[in-house]
Amino acid sequence: MKTYLAKVGEIEREYLLFDASEAPVGRMAVRIANALRGKDKPTYTPHVDTGAFVIVINAEKAVFTGNKSEKKEYVDFSGFRSGRKVRTAKEIRERSPERIIKDAVWGMMPHGRLGRAQYSKLRVYAGTEYPHTAQQPKKVTVK
Repeated sequence: MKTYLAKVGEIEREYLLFDASEAPVGRMAVRIANALRGKDKPTYTPHVDTGAFVIVINAEKAVFTGNKSEKKEYVDFSGFRSGRKVRTAKEIRERSPERIIKDAVWGMMPHGRLGRAQYSKLRVYAGTEYPHTAQQPKKVTVK
């Protein structure tokens, strides 16, 4: 039996729809990262982008377990001295709820050229409305 390696022209991409209000952020981010990389398919090839396009809705209702919404911190740094800002997850949710999902997924992606290309197929929306209905995304449930 020969090992199958996917070629760039043979890849068939699909659109997947995740609802962030269904499962905790970490569990959802793992499933999203695997879908973006293509690790959920039998045709996964590590050096080729075989992943799907991922749409995440309801980012403003992202679920944290325990008291992480008050304790979890997001750190920004401007590059200047005393330019470090620390905000809680609750403050980030009010300001830009998409960042919660994007940061969680980015932490689970490879940080190279291929990882950046795969990450660019992620679209996150705060509410339930999204402009990709023509692509007929397949709903994915996370337990």
